[in-house]
Amino acid sequence: MHSPSVNIIGAGLCGSLLSIMFAKRGIGSCVYDRQQDPRYSQVSAGRSINLAMSARGLRALRHAGLLQQVEPLLLAMRGRLIHKDDGATELQPYGQRPHEQIFSVSRATLNRILVAAACERFGVDMRFGQEVTGYDPDRGQLTVKNDDDSSTYTITEGPLIAADGAGSRLRRAFASDSYISPTESLLPHSYKELSIPAGPGGRFQLATGALHVWPRGGFMLIALPNPGGDFTLTLFLPNDGPSSFAALDSATAVSAFFTRHFGDIMPLIPDLSETFAANPVGILGTVRCRHWHIGGDLLLIGDAAHAVVPFHGQGMNLAFEDCVVLDEILARGDQNWSTTFEIFENRQLANANAIADMALENYVEMRDTVRDPGFLLRKALAFELERRLPGQFIPRYSMVMFHDEIPYAEAQRRGELQQALLEELTTNARSLDDIDLDAAERRVETLLAASQ
Repeated sequence: MHSPSVNIIGAGLCGSLLSIMFAKRGIGSCVYDRQQDPRYSQVSAGRSINLAMSARGLRALRHAGLLQQVEPLLLAMRGRLIHKDDGATELQPYGQRPHEQIFSVSRATLNRILVAAACERFGVDMRFGQEVTGYDPDRGQLTVKNDDDSSTYTITEGPLIAADGAGSRLRRAFASDSYISPTESLLPHSYKELSIPAGPGGRFQLATGALHVWPRGGFMLIALPNPGGDFTLTLFLPNDGPSSFAALDSATAVSAFFTRHFGDIMPLIPDLSETFAANPVGILGTVRCRHWHIGGDLLLIGDAAHAVVPFHGQGMNLAFEDCVVLDEILARGDQNWSTTFEIFENRQLANANAIADMALENYVEMRDTVRDPGFLLRKALAFELERRLPGQFIPRYSMVMFHDEIPYAEAQRRGELQQALLEELTTNARSLDDIDLDAAERRVETLLAASQ
């Protein structure tokens, strides 16, 4: 049977939500985090990355009984508002039903709410300023430093759950040829955050209800709204080359770059050159592991197990789904931690690898493909087929974002099949009028039925 208490490393979104689910199931946890308590501290400038909450994240909050508390933070985005080179804009809807929208939410504010709920409503023991300095996999021993007095201590008892993010010290304690076999693959691109303040009276200075995208081929800028009327901007750019972070090495270069590529928004960003120089450059990478657990002693979860690049907006949603899956396994109540962790890994590992692949593909789509007329035609055909064949043909984006009942791996499998069909059906077409839609419907029905 399960032990009455576990140790969780990391009080971020995943660790704090998981501790709440444990508490509701009568399992105590002690949570250790190297940062200070987010209820009483501010996030460093340029590290507040806004998140896109979709069906899987909403389901997890509902499962934990926290959705009502979080809902006031959520700002609906029903599509991508594409800002073209000539200054024109075009809305590309995410879906075609009223509920098919995603929600911008502040990572820092959401984290504060989860930590507050864990500590104040559920009595979780959270210890901040506790930095993991080492982990010995052979002895199952974790070394922690208390930032208050620089003293160190070890933790050996109870299951250890590593929810300490993409840079997990616990995961990095394992060699690449170990049972866990972790790998970290960095993109040759990075990101930097900026912001657009609210206008007079707290009004938004860009259109609301959408995720703004400035696709420029090899790079892009995006903007997500915040409840206070401001927008969080994120610039994704190669590390090296003519249009790169390396090339933006002076205030003059930054100003010229934004004037050329993002002229319509540049006047809305105050102190652009100073903020650009002050805010850090963040790395982008994918974490994969062969296994996520060592018996019943250790489990990697969330970004510590499977960090993904942010271009499908699924890092938080996947981590929250992890918490739900683990809690559903615990609800059976008839297995030990080793079996629980094994079942969890068997259910989620293929899904994590699938969304990691799809997130990388979505970067190319967002920065480049959205400008292609062929992409827009395939999207229009996908919507038409979904209307004609509801429940059978579901666009891949919709499967990922709006259908939490469809595993990521299944969305990837069906998405690849459907993409091949869409490309075949639009090969010689310039608009839907050039396609025999009845014949297309029959073709899709036949192939989808054969693939079940």
